[in-house]
Amino acid sequence: MKGTKISSDASAVVTGAGSGIGRAFALELHRRGGRVVCSDINIGTAEETACMINDEGGSATAVACDVASLEQVQKLAEAARDWFGGAATLLVNNAGVGVGGQNLEEISMEDWHWIMGINLWGVIHGCHVFVPEMKARGVGGVINVASAASFGAAPRMGAYNATKSAVVALSETLHAEVSGTGIHVTALCPTLVKTDVIKNSRLLNGNGQSKASLMAKDRAQALMDRFGHSPESVAKKTLKGLDQNQMYVLPQLDARVAWLLKRLTPGNFVRFNGLMKHQLQ
Repeated sequence: MKGTKISSDASAVVTGAGSGIGRAFALELHRRGGRVVCSDINIGTAEETACMINDEGGSATAVACDVASLEQVQKLAEAARDWFGGAATLLVNNAGVGVGGQNLEEISMEDWHWIMGINLWGVIHGCHVFVPEMKARGVGGVINVASAASFGAAPRMGAYNATKSAVVALSETLHAEVSGTGIHVTALCPTLVKTDVIKNSRLLNGNGQSKASLMAKDRAQALMDRFGHSPESVAKKTLKGLDQNQMYVLPQLDARVAWLLKRLTPGNFVRFNGLMKHQLQ
């Protein structure tokens, strides 16, 4: 099925479509002739994305959904099915949040459950609900938005790293299980992308409100502003990879270099991360 244009004329559902990478996916899928269900926990931002598409002469609708809830994802699928007049042909599991700035033993259970619910369970719920319909049709595409953190394993990012590593493992498994069925599966593993993930993250002390936490956010945001890639370029590269049934899309050079180093010299890579922890404290 290599070369099949899964991304063209799609009936697409995009989670976390209210901003950033999710919005970029929604807009690009519309420009490829698709109809788009723009889903977000914030219905206001989802509606903004849908309006942008409709103002361009496209076809989009907004649906509120907390992907951490299986019931809400099931309702999302029902709403999409009703609006499309059939099952979705493409799912972008994009909704995600960040937790960072603490060693593993310092991360609160509240933060663990919050990030696991959205970053991992959100992807599990999406695949569980939407993939059977794709199998029944014999065609479809799934993009799971992971991160270079999935293999980078940077210190003081343990909760985020763990969720994104699990997303990659889940994607690899699904890719193997649907091989030959007409369904394409791609895991997106970017580094810095200009999105709201830092602004909405929980850094230090669990609430993001301490002086140290705000300083950490400011430093991270400055790096993203300077070195981050545009969501639009990431979305285009990922959809190209999906059409080619690429398992992994690493849209930036630094992600590809880190990927290679981790596989060539894993011991040295981990030791380097140990040295890096002093720069993050």
